[in-house]
Amino acid sequence: MDKTIKVALVGAGAFGIKHLDGIKNIDGVEVVSVIGRDLDKTREVARQYGIAHAGTDLADSLARPEVDAVILCTPTQMHAEQTIACLQAGKHVQVEIPLADTLKGAEEVAKLQQETGLVAMVGHTRRFNPSHQWVHNKVKAGEFNIQQMDVQTYFFRRTNMNALGQPRSWTDHLLWHHAAHTVDLFAYQAGSPIVQANALQGPIHPALGIAMDMSIQLKAANGAICTLSLSFNNDGPLGTFFRYIGDTGTYIARYDDLFNGKEEKIDVSRVAVSMNGIELQDREFFAAIREGREPNSSVAKVLPCYRVLHQLEQQLDAA
Repeated sequence: MDKTIKVALVGAGAFGIKHLDGIKNIDGVEVVSVIGRDLDKTREVARQYGIAHAGTDLADSLARPEVDAVILCTPTQMHAEQTIACLQAGKHVQVEIPLADTLKGAEEVAKLQQETGLVAMVGHTRRFNPSHQWVHNKVKAGEFNIQQMDVQTYFFRRTNMNALGQPRSWTDHLLWHHAAHTVDLFAYQAGSPIVQANALQGPIHPALGIAMDMSIQLKAANGAICTLSLSFNNDGPLGTFFRYIGDTGTYIARYDDLFNGKEEKIDVSRVAVSMNGIELQDREFFAAIREGREPNSSVAKVLPCYRVLHQLEQQLDAA
């Protein structure tokens, strides 16, 4: 595909804006439609980013023949159904993490992607952050083997607010959303499938109906282990912090930044063409469309992660 790739962005909230900012830096791509829950707010986003069409219904974007691809930044519970709708409409699709909140939903998307041959990619951003790419390159070169990953995913979310401090219309989930990042990344970085997984969770929040604290243990076939702690109760620095402990060094990744075990910063500016993981994720999506190939973090490549999440959910439900 040599022509400009025309894109619809669905979900004009905090994360949708991150994608719009990243796409501004990518040649040969134009956002032609934006969809959001609130029409006035969505029209304002369209005005700010010079987008021709604004609406409140995904079907409006899918009906537009000029739309080649869709990026979904919508509530978790809608991901599988909307991804299927995009594929059925003949559109390439990138859906933000998680692909689904059930294994059944994830497998239905994977099956349809195989039938259509369209590019279907999931926003497993950690595969694209320069910090994690730097570690991945070390592993691929045989210079570093992971013995253990220690990961903390901490937010302060006792009320249902989004990343911009605005009320959310849906409920986030530690297992199906936040743990998905690390479950996928651990297998990807270790270069080995997960063969053992255990989980514990704290009390269920009386209003939100979800566990606010969770602990997960993972083991890969090659012997590497991972300990993941997640909390919506942490009143302190927010985000996810990854410690890679290996045979030749220790590295600490904080989103796009990387440090060694002594907290000395490592220059990752030459790892990729951008220091923005979301932009790099979008670049891979559009490159896969142009080149007619499977992208990194394709539905097929991340499906094993959702099988592990399903197994963990069954453990927690049985406890």
